[in-house]
Amino acid sequence: MSSFLLKNITIADSKSCFNADILIENGVVTSFDGKCADTVYDCTGLVAMAGLFDMHVHLRDPGFVQKEDVITGCNAALAGGIIGVAAMPNTKPVTDNVETVRYIIDKAKSTGVEVHPVGSITKGLKGDELCDFDSLKAAGICAVSDDGRPVENAEMMREALVLAAERNIPVISHCEDLSIINGGIINKGKVSEKLCVPGMDRASEDYITAREMILASSADVPIHIAHVSTKGSVDMIRFAKSKGVKVTCETCPHYFLMTEDKTISMDADYRMNPPLRTEEDRIAVLEGVLDGTIDCIVTDHAPHTPEEKSDFYHAPNGVIGMETSLAAVLTLYHDGKITLSDIARIMSERPREILSLPNVKIAVGEKANICIIDTNHKWTVDPVKLHSKARNAVFKGVEFKGKPIMTISNGEIRYKDAEYNFVEIK
Repeated sequence: MSSFLLKNITIADSKSCFNADILIENGVVTSFDGKCADTVYDCTGLVAMAGLFDMHVHLRDPGFVQKEDVITGCNAALAGGIIGVAAMPNTKPVTDNVETVRYIIDKAKSTGVEVHPVGSITKGLKGDELCDFDSLKAAGICAVSDDGRPVENAEMMREALVLAAERNIPVISHCEDLSIINGGIINKGKVSEKLCVPGMDRASEDYITAREMILASSADVPIHIAHVSTKGSVDMIRFAKSKGVKVTCETCPHYFLMTEDKTISMDADYRMNPPLRTEEDRIAVLEGVLDGTIDCIVTDHAPHTPEEKSDFYHAPNGVIGMETSLAAVLTLYHDGKITLSDIARIMSERPREILSLPNVKIAVGEKANICIIDTNHKWTVDPVKLHSKARNAVFKGVEFKGKPIMTISNGEIRYKDAEYNFVEIK
């Protein structure tokens, strides 16, 4: 029997925080007051949360494995304390068929990360014909989305919402009006004007956010809004929730920690879609996180090669973030804005609820699925040291306080920070 003990650790979930000694035997939590084990870690000052879940990532596999693949993406997830992800369908081939869904699931089996493919709403992400939701669900998808682009036809989107709701399949909407975007590459505002580059007007996101909630409300079905970045969207979602609309939403750390000012450098690593917005938007997104309007924090992890990102004007949109998301959110904890229980809710529990996936908890009798965090460990983000194939880290060069130092998945230690000094009690 193999065993290890996490001695004197703080367990944080959405309801409470308490100190305990977590004894793990043969991969299962067997006691909160264990005395001995094969290996004993002194976890004084450390925090244990149920493994995190990122419900919006791009693993680029199949089709774009020069950017990322399932294995490297899962390695990055584990280094970020993440044991489950929802992988978006803009692969090649698109995840609109049973074979691609099964390929992704099968490739992830050995990684220690639950990879839940998101099927596309329309075939080929073209917006012309709905996919066969029944076969995709049977194959193992957790949701449907045409992420990367909107479903432009409102009636087709309404039909998708109804059909998906009948099958208990969440619908995730990429809210962007392409005619309003019209070739924009950063937020439309002071920086785009200064650089003389086309901008992406906030109205693009706000318009489709409003449309999706109107469609969902009229059919009385759920809708999930992806990567919220504007004050208008936050305000509308807050109002819609108050009126009983079945809307949930997400945002990424860069939208409440950064603004369009980052793009003045003409560094394409600060280009993503939706783009970094204004200070007014940043504050509104932060307020949405703090008051619960925004349900969960995701990364929209979007790897690209250094060569692709070398040209500011023509680089593809997207940044990587799975290894920095928890550290970024911990800045709010250190500022006294949120608690550890809030973090457990928005980064572990709530995403699984939205996707109707089983909850993961630290409890006696449960498989050990645990993210161990040193909330006071200072470190600087060096893209070269990250586990992703890509280097387009939006928080590159940022010094954070706090990071995941060990990730236990399905009872097995899958990640230990090689530079962290773990204290073992002999």
